[in-house]
Amino acid sequence: MKNYQIVFTSPAKAELLEVGTADPGRGKVLVKTAFSTVSSGTERANLIGDTNISPARGSGEGPARFPRKLGYSSSGIVEAVGEDVRSVRPGDRVVVSWGTHSRFQVMDERNVHLLEPENTLTEGALVMIGTFPLAAIRKARLEIGESALVMGQGILGQMAVKLLRTAGACPVLAADPSPEKRERALTLGADAAFDPFAPDFEKQVRKAAGGGVRVAIEVTGNGKALDQALDCMARFGRVALLGCTRHSDFTIDYYRKVHGPGISLIGAHTNARPEWESSPGMWTTRDDIRALLRLSAGGRLDLGGMVEEVHSPTEAPEVYARLAEEKQFPVVQFDWSRLEEA
Repeated sequence: MKNYQIVFTSPAKAELLEVGTADPGRGKVLVKTAFSTVSSGTERANLIGDTNISPARGSGEGPARFPRKLGYSSSGIVEAVGEDVRSVRPGDRVVVSWGTHSRFQVMDERNVHLLEPENTLTEGALVMIGTFPLAAIRKARLEIGESALVMGQGILGQMAVKLLRTAGACPVLAADPSPEKRERALTLGADAAFDPFAPDFEKQVRKAAGGGVRVAIEVTGNGKALDQALDCMARFGRVALLGCTRHSDFTIDYYRKVHGPGISLIGAHTNARPEWESSPGMWTTRDDIRALLRLSAGGRLDLGGMVEEVHSPTEAPEVYARLAEEKQFPVVQFDWSRLEEA
């Protein structure tokens, strides 16, 4: 069977290439991909060759090396399983975590997760991305009725808005310079949305939050956005740093904005979580995936409605050319069944 994969072959260039397909060995699962979702922030950084992409590697990893392969949030059907695989079998509908944009993927069993009967494959392809803001909200220890602010309305910020509303935050506030993104935040569950470039941004947010924000999810990875979020915080507020602030060319008045008011700054990179056992505020990726699937299956969280564009993988060069250039990129999925129609 032929296999195809989207590969970043050089800076700002993506191609759909024919690649090999391995048989699943011991503990491995072969999945035929149905949908894969573009994680715009991470994939843009890899696409353009931003080498400051791994906090585990310090300030950078040297010159960007290509090819690069992304696509860590997808769904599909199990084609075959290797020896000792017990949790899934051929024909099962599954979520794939940490995979690639490929027609066929051979994954470790622990990266393949059964969908609930009520889940669609479209929803499943969003779940892995959804674990990122979910972990940030858990770490911030949000309590029912607390005000919350999301800085940035890319795909992670949009999911953060939906999850905060599901978790009982009130009000849920969003910030983004794009009028279209602010309008979308309102449709996704935000109670109000603000332009961070407005001269009275801090005043507007504080008023909407009843004097100050209790929990902020900073998604942009921009130092200025973090500084603005701190200006909006209530005393003893918590700020989860979900966005990867990859560049250190900014300063913060820590004494006045963090130390004095007792603000907690929380590292919320998705890899800063336990690997095997969950505890309050610190869940494993696998447990967060299961939680999102239950919320979606129970009608408490609409994930499928977040998708704005669906493309054939054959359109990957055009899609990624847009990602490299456009500041306001939509929520995009690749429908791998369209390869068979081409």
